[in-house]
Amino acid sequence: MDFWTGTEDLPIYGFLIRALIVYVYIFCVIKILGQRSMVSFHPIDFIFAVIIGDVVGEPLSSGEIPLGGPLAAASLIAGIHLGLTYLGLKSPWIRRVVEAEPIIIVNKGQILVEQLRKSKLTVEALMMDLRLNQVSDLTEVDYAILEPNGQISVIKKSKYDSLTPDDMNITPVEKGYPSVLILDGKVNKTNLEKVGHTMQWLEIQVKQRGFETIDQVFLFTVDERSGKIFVNGRSKVMDN
Repeated sequence: MDFWTGTEDLPIYGFLIRALIVYVYIFCVIKILGQRSMVSFHPIDFIFAVIIGDVVGEPLSSGEIPLGGPLAAASLIAGIHLGLTYLGLKSPWIRRVVEAEPIIIVNKGQILVEQLRKSKLTVEALMMDLRLNQVSDLTEVDYAILEPNGQISVIKKSKYDSLTPDDMNITPVEKGYPSVLILDGKVNKTNLEKVGHTMQWLEIQVKQRGFETIDQVFLFTVDERSGKIFVNGRSKVMDN
């Protein structure tokens, strides 16, 4: 049990066992907390990730530190984080304390200087974020909002919006979810049955696109609504 209690001359296999335990532990914590913590990455999520990484990471570099204490501390921190997240969902007041409110940086085409300073955002950084949102001219911006996760979302003035098929009175073909039927030469029979096709149909489609066998296909997808097919072979791409 030296890998758990710690010892000055912890053998290599002890570190390996510790690494496995910590990995499984972190995996379980992420599953319990949900995907929001990893995807949205609000400031409180960042703090949680840094603390957890520091607490459970130290026993992996020092064999003298017992493993039980850091895991217990990490569990408490994860519990607090989960509790704050749950309370934030139930109470608007707690949500305002835990999570930052969106900050309007540009309002009706006018840059709000005070809000810019409040958010510690330079004009150069604002311009960069606008360019990342496909906006190169400030005159096109109606609103720019600094979101709680640190990203800037942009709402363009209506006259600068891209035309949509609805604006042009066009009814486009509905897009569906592309199901993978072949991946790396292997047929996904579950997806094949779900889209209502057979192996015979699949083999015909493959041969019509210049492949002799399914093994030559790296990726084959079909849109569940439109029926559009995409085929990527080992050396060429074909779609229709």
